[in-house]
Amino acid sequence: MSRKWLIKNGTFAVLDQERPVIQGYMLVEGDTITYIGEERPEGVEGAESFDGKGLLFLPGLINTHGHAAMSLLRGYGDDMVLQTWLEEKMWPMEAKFTAEDVRAGTALSVLEMLKGGTTTFLDMYDHMDEVAKVAQESGIRAVLMRGAIGLCPPEVQDQKLNEAIAFARNWQGQADGRITTMLSPHAPYTCPPEFIQKFVQAAHDLDLPMHTHMSETRAEVEQNVKDYGVRPVQHLLNLGMFSRPTLLAHAVHLTDEELDILAAHQVTVSHNPGSNLKLASGVARVPEMLKKGIVVSLGTDGPASNNNLDMLEEVRLAALIHKGVSGDPTAVPALEALKMGTEYGARSVFLPETGKLAAGMKADFIALNTEQAHFVPKTDYVSHAVYSAGSGDVEHVWVNGKQIVKNRACLTLDEERIRYEAQEAFDGLLTR
Repeated sequence: MSRKWLIKNGTFAVLDQERPVIQGYMLVEGDTITYIGEERPEGVEGAESFDGKGLLFLPGLINTHGHAAMSLLRGYGDDMVLQTWLEEKMWPMEAKFTAEDVRAGTALSVLEMLKGGTTTFLDMYDHMDEVAKVAQESGIRAVLMRGAIGLCPPEVQDQKLNEAIAFARNWQGQADGRITTMLSPHAPYTCPPEFIQKFVQAAHDLDLPMHTHMSETRAEVEQNVKDYGVRPVQHLLNLGMFSRPTLLAHAVHLTDEELDILAAHQVTVSHNPGSNLKLASGVARVPEMLKKGIVVSLGTDGPASNNNLDMLEEVRLAALIHKGVSGDPTAVPALEALKMGTEYGARSVFLPETGKLAAGMKADFIALNTEQAHFVPKTDYVSHAVYSAGSGDVEHVWVNGKQIVKNRACLTLDEERIRYEAQEAFDGLLTR
């Protein structure tokens, strides 16, 4: 029989338009929320109870684009143009990464994410078995894929494709269903057209969604037009990618016509405001995307281009920067920004059972400590969560009904050891 427990005296961000926050109770049975409401539910005699006084419960934050192992390169190359940063700093160091390095960097990132209230993360990288093992051990929910750059000989391309397929097949549904997989050619500018088409075919064969970087910089878009005669959206449409459920990272430089194509094919977008600002890639047309019904979620990108994994910061940036560039203070309201970090995140990575506090949803949720100066006065908890809160306010975290963070401490990971091993891994890269 599954464990049944009740949160009482809680303040819950249900994020409904009419009534975004309620005071009351939430019942969890096994890995699922079975009740949430103002009245105490019936039939809970004997159930364990948890006092939610002084806590604001939110759906777990969902980080829909990143490269967790790149935490090892945090601060190694800053204040640079994307292409220079990649070619001179990132790619030469990443070429030295071993499976052990990827494990060390991923563990560091997962620790940071869990303590900051992220309950689901997407990761596109190499040595993905190590990433999956960290996800499995830590208790986090993960959407994982072997990212593949196709600028290599045909036999190496085939090897990468086969690795991506094997990983996707082996890990789909593992870790009590917490791990799901996708297929991911790195980007149109790093993958020849035929290579992308092979990934599309594999996604059909395995019935999996797809993910890629697209239109992050203006230079990348111009290169696509020069090489293929069309902009990236039309290019990926021509290659059949949008015949699969697809999530695009960045999508900064888009025309009205491109937005219409994405909307027509229900393509979802991971908006990475912090990374795009730091690399001066530009500001995506998020208000226009939302108006056209495109599902827009939030991602941190890798921790070498951000340089943290604080999803509450991304929520705040998403609410702020679109006001600033448009001159419209209603461009992305607080409620919409918070949904981008939770509900829309779940939809964009094709996990319909997460992202909301509601009966029937997976019990992935977090609690912020509101007994602090910046949560007073108790006017609007959605506003406070977006404009006032930070990752340091996350007190407790549950994933799949299990508590992973308690009183700011991660219960599943050895923080001291992880920090030590990550530093050792970085030091090793410098001497290799």
